[in-house]
Amino acid sequence: MRLFRVACYLLGIGAFLTAAATAEAAQVDNIRVDFEDMAENAAPQGFSVALTGAGGPPIWVVKSTDGNKALVQITSEDRNFRFPLCIYQSFSARDVDVSVRFRALTGRIDQAAGVVWRYQNADNYYVVRANALENNVVLYKVENGKRIDLKPVGETLFSYGKKAMVAQKEWNRLRLVARGDHFSVWLNDTKVFDVEDNTFMDSGRVGLWTKADSVTSFDELTMTALQP
Repeated sequence: MRLFRVACYLLGIGAFLTAAATAEAAQVDNIRVDFEDMAENAAPQGFSVALTGAGGPPIWVVKSTDGNKALVQITSEDRNFRFPLCIYQSFSARDVDVSVRFRALTGRIDQAAGVVWRYQNADNYYVVRANALENNVVLYKVENGKRIDLKPVGETLFSYGKKAMVAQKEWNRLRLVARGDHFSVWLNDTKVFDVEDNTFMDSGRVGLWTKADSVTSFDELTMTALQP
């Protein structure tokens, strides 16, 4: 009888742990953040703030815009090598499908919006960004604090991302799909290019990114972990 009770107890623990693991996987494998349930004029819940490069600390706050809430990076500094980051804490994966709506509001040097993945720390990650002043989309690796653009598949060493119309002060959508060393980029549901690189092959967090004096709104951040 005692052995029977012990077996039942162990089975119960096993079932509990299995259920907990399943719930955790379900929680982190497919996430959508629209900021509607977050306090206005406050930092976003569940995110951490970081900075690559120089300058003062970035400020990310939730604000109402067009009747909905969005996340806005509101600091503006005339520094080229300044990249504010806002990293989501409850999701980590290697292979991902990430998208976000963004609106470039102001910026004299840049009007940029980026999606970060395989984030290890503020000096090591991948980012793809769209720029409404330059009307282009470029994918970079940031390695040991150095930003290096990665050439689209089939392009020359002198290429720099791809030209694409990025509307100013209007909502656009940027999407990135990463599988192994292959990355695919979309802007407003149109595929822009592919890149191949194997610098960062471990799992990492996902986040948002701006540059220099860009003041940019973000909404509807979606993150899906993909099977290898």
